[in-house]
Amino acid sequence: MSSTKVHAILANLPLFKEMTPEEVDSIAQNTRELRASRGEMVFQRGDPAHGFYVVIHGQLKLALSSPQGVEKVVHLVGPGQTFGEAVMFMGMPYPVYAQALADSLLLHISKAAVFEGLDRDPVFCRKMLAGLSSRLHSLIGDVEAYSLRSCTQRVIGYLLQYDDDKAEDGGNILINLPASKTVIASRLNISPETFSRVLHDLSVAGLISVKGKDVSVLDIKKLRDYDQGE
Repeated sequence: MSSTKVHAILANLPLFKEMTPEEVDSIAQNTRELRASRGEMVFQRGDPAHGFYVVIHGQLKLALSSPQGVEKVVHLVGPGQTFGEAVMFMGMPYPVYAQALADSLLLHISKAAVFEGLDRDPVFCRKMLAGLSSRLHSLIGDVEAYSLRSCTQRVIGYLLQYDDDKAEDGGNILINLPASKTVIASRLNISPETFSRVLHDLSVAGLISVKGKDVSVLDIKKLRDYDQGE
């Protein structure tokens, strides 16, 4: 990838949008391209964090394994999203591993470039803090979902996140699940069998239809109002 293209990609990311071309150039000079084939590890748990990543295309999972070998997916990361910032600031090794779920193209932005940007530009500092705060808010939402919501509510919430604009008008949407049902189930902290059962129950209720990885939500309002007690 040419330096011009890297510059253009970085300049369009929310984190860098208000930077001058010269400031983006400085970041771009400390950015390297990384390609990961499906199934390839980008980093392992315990590896040192020398910067953070931006996903250009593809998808990755951030996960960890229990001593018994059970995998827990912590986060799914797609195009335009970043990961690894918090660990970079803490100066700690990665607490999770990152694995490509599809052939992916990433940019790795070095820790030195980030720290230089923070020292030079208060706007960059505020945007980085905003991104970390948003991640924290998301994690709090996860804790709430896992402890207070039923399995059915978790699956419904996952499906509804794909179309907030239409969620008010009772329309329908078509969702192509971005990962396997096993990975999504782990992300929702439920078993794959429970995930499949909930999809089946929602299908029987006439709220969705499922064909492979394609899920059609037939009535968003009714789906939102549906609550099958656990």
